[in-house]
Amino acid sequence: MKSGLQKEVLALYRRALRMVRTKPESARSRFRLYMQYTFHNNAKSISPRNVSAIEHLLRKGKRQIEMYEDPAVTQCFVSQAMRDWQATNRVPPP
Repeated sequence: MKSGLQKEVLALYRRALRMVRTKPESARSRFRLYMQYTFHNNAKSISPRNVSAIEHLLRKGKRQIEMYEDPAVTQCFVSQAMRDWQATNRVPPP
């Protein structure tokens, strides 16, 4: 059974992945990598028991995804660290 907070995080992640599908085909892989990397790093950086930090990251993530959902946003920056993470974690490029 999942807690309310877990459900919120999963819902936000699903929303992020749905947002990726609205972007131009040429930019989708960058958006997907950015979202996967961001969620993974945030999950790794805090304790699952730190509810206030998780709530803060949820609020921050919602604002960020709202910004990326804007149709005018067609590109996002992917750093070398993100590409390295993708290569070492065997996250398949789309």
